[in-house]
Amino acid sequence: MEVKNYFKTGEGLLRIGVFGTFLGHGIFALQVKQSWLPYFPAIGLSESIGTTLLPLIGMMDIAVAFMALLYPLRVVLVWAAVWGFWTALLRPIAGQPIWDFVERWANWAAPLALLALQGWPKKAKDWFRK
Repeated sequence: MEVKNYFKTGEGLLRIGVFGTFLGHGIFALQVKQSWLPYFPAIGLSESIGTTLLPLIGMMDIAVAFMALLYPLRVVLVWAAVWGFWTALLRPIAGQPIWDFVERWANWAAPLALLALQGWPKKAKDWFRK
């Protein structure tokens, strides 16, 4: 997809949206955003493990961001949707209001919508195609 077409199609706009979401979250994770550390004990891990994992999560999120923008493989988009759903769901699991989950629906719905636009895979090898 040419750069000029990104702003003319639903697919292009979704690719930009997923890119921005995962790039921003990836940068925060690389910085070990302190307000994210309490999510780890909520699922049985210590905050010190969170401190170790967040930079790895950040690198993963940044990779997903660039893949979604430049070469959105279906397997990457399904990962982005599952990961976005899980990280949104962590908020109420950690004791935050359900609205903190609702507010983050776009984090998983945008990659899911992009996947739907590309078409659901019919064969296993289709997961690794755009």
